[in-house]
Amino acid sequence: MTDLAPLSTPSGESTTPAAPVEHMKWWGWGVPGVAFHHEDKPEFAPFVKNAVGLDLHAAQPLEQPDFGALDVPASIAPDALREALARAVGEGNVRDDDLDRVVHTYGKSLRDLVRVRAGDLPRVPDLVVYPADEDGVQRVVDAAVAADAVLIPFGGGSNIAGSLQPDTAETRPIVSVDLGRLDRVLDIDEAAGLARIQAGALGPAIEAQLNPRGWTIGHFPDSFTHSTLGGWVATRSSGMQSDKYGDIADITRGLRVARPGGMLEVRAVPSASTGPSVREMVLGSEGRLGVITEATVQVHRIPAKRVIHAYFFPNWKAGSAAMQAIAASDVHPSVTRVSDARETGFSLATSKERRGFSALAQKGLFTVLRKRGWDLDQLCLSFIGYEGEPSTVAEQRKAVERIVKAHGGIGVGTGPGVLYDQKKFDTPYLRDFLLDRGAGGDVSETAAPWSRIDGLHDGVIAAAEDAYRRIGRKGWIMCHLSHSYHSGACLYFTFAFVFGDDPIAEYDTVKSAVQQAFIDLGGVPSHHHGIGVEHAQWLPDAISGQGVAVIEGLFAATDPGRHLNPAKITR
Repeated sequence: MTDLAPLSTPSGESTTPAAPVEHMKWWGWGVPGVAFHHEDKPEFAPFVKNAVGLDLHAAQPLEQPDFGALDVPASIAPDALREALARAVGEGNVRDDDLDRVVHTYGKSLRDLVRVRAGDLPRVPDLVVYPADEDGVQRVVDAAVAADAVLIPFGGGSNIAGSLQPDTAETRPIVSVDLGRLDRVLDIDEAAGLARIQAGALGPAIEAQLNPRGWTIGHFPDSFTHSTLGGWVATRSSGMQSDKYGDIADITRGLRVARPGGMLEVRAVPSASTGPSVREMVLGSEGRLGVITEATVQVHRIPAKRVIHAYFFPNWKAGSAAMQAIAASDVHPSVTRVSDARETGFSLATSKERRGFSALAQKGLFTVLRKRGWDLDQLCLSFIGYEGEPSTVAEQRKAVERIVKAHGGIGVGTGPGVLYDQKKFDTPYLRDFLLDRGAGGDVSETAAPWSRIDGLHDGVIAAAEDAYRRIGRKGWIMCHLSHSYHSGACLYFTFAFVFGDDPIAEYDTVKSAVQQAFIDLGGVPSHHHGIGVEHAQWLPDAISGQGVAVIEGLFAATDPGRHLNPAKITR
């Protein structure tokens, strides 16, 4: 075991203010100074005009919202609670300023951003606390429960399922527990390939601590830059390379969770027969069983070679069939992704202007494909990733490309894959770009057996288009197959439209149509974003009424006072 950092401060919690924890913008994704730009992408404006009817050349982007214009409800935290929390974490680590409280009110879904920009703040946390270690978290939990307050754990703030927002009907004090100071890799068991990591560590911080020692966690969700290990565990996150490394439920072996009166601990073992799995209960629990303080996760040696190749398929069915064949084969790529024709068009439109040989090569390729009889309006772009020793990568690629060829696909090299790898965490900035110009964009994802994938894809698109007709808006929906399994796959949909008079009601119409289509066509409400409040109404369809009763019984038995993030997953 390699000791990397002390488990707690020697003398307990510091009484001085912590170094500021960096948060995302209160009104949008990411940090100030980083944004999506389209000026260097000549095909993007025409694409947007055709897709949703928005003229980017004429649209005047909104200025940064004025925080001072917000009417933030006053904190209702009593002095006794403030004093108890100050004793738990230090006076300077209990905050009640308006900015801190607003930052901790919402996640980053479209609904969240529309509401916070409009100053819709019916209920905000009354206090934000920043414990420095696990002991501090435990003291916060015990103090809050003793005061009959509500606790909401907060990691990076990237959630898009409503898991962070306080219940508007809650009359008790609400405390947001920000885990941002718990950001260390504590130790590595090199023989077992296991790392103990504090729950507040952001994705980049985890890799920055693991990589110099030759390790990687292999978990890279879209939100990687601004999400934490604890958040991944709490929502059963999946990453872009989950085909190889597994999702967070596969990666997580051990857990520590601060609960009223004591610490829940799940030992990090390969497997166990110890009754119903408490580990599985914590995974996806969204704070309703306690505050996750650390997880012991599987880590892997950094591969000697890592490469992503791009492929074109003549249509969606050919691409999805190829992904199914790859999943059924003996090869194990790190990424198996294919976009439908709509998303392929979007991807091509977001490319920078090609010049010289690159432009000629693309034009020549498309000419060849037309001569082969391909309808380029049905073109589907795929990314397949390979990792390992060079010889293994070569063997895997050779086997995959036999499957690609058998399904009518062709390879187009590593250039698009390099660009995809560089820009894979930037997509959320595009949503803010649209929102600044009066349009909304959001995502929904599901999973289903291979036998239902193509029907589900077509049916969800039809449902969204019907919803656009009902609200009288020109809209767009596109999809990619993001994760492959032996029995099925995840389909990840992105939808967008220009707002009318009632953005939230219009969004609800489209979002509900997409989610209901998931259920009607054999999918689930969410593959990796969690349930929160956004997807709770479809939970009985996914796990049955009795399944919901079991979950509600678990929450009622383990949190009878409803202190732990109530009204999430189930009411």
